[in-house]
Amino acid sequence: MKLHELTPAEGSRGVRNRVGRGTSSGNGKTSGRGQKGQKARGKTRVGFEGGQMPLYRRIPKRGFTNINRKEYAIVNLTTLNQFDDGTEVTPAFLIENGVVKNEKSGIKILGNGQLTKKLTVKASKFSASAVSAIEAAGGKTEVI
Repeated sequence: MKLHELTPAEGSRGVRNRVGRGTSSGNGKTSGRGQKGQKARGKTRVGFEGGQMPLYRRIPKRGFTNINRKEYAIVNLTTLNQFDDGTEVTPAFLIENGVVKNEKSGIKILGNGQLTKKLTVKASKFSASAVSAIEAAGGKTEVI
């Protein structure tokens, strides 16, 4: 196949429908909008319900969203147990090994489960139980 032999796929290049161009076009006079009524005359805004109180105004609003909120990717001690003794566990290392997909605002280590390996763990936050469990296993924790 050569460049000059290329053609668009069948049906991919339809002709634009030109409304209001005479009765023989099939969409002349009222341009496919029918006779009278709100839809024939003009546009309504998104969510308009014909004058009825719109859903987005009927539903009660509560609370607020803090734009400065930090969300941490959570890793438990049971997950850290899969690594070898003496490994330095960093956020980059966790992403590389597929433990964490998205680092978000940082990584927080929680103390769920048992840790039997001696690890050096570097993360944004640690729970108190995680720190005591890592140090009890002979490892170190470092906040970055």
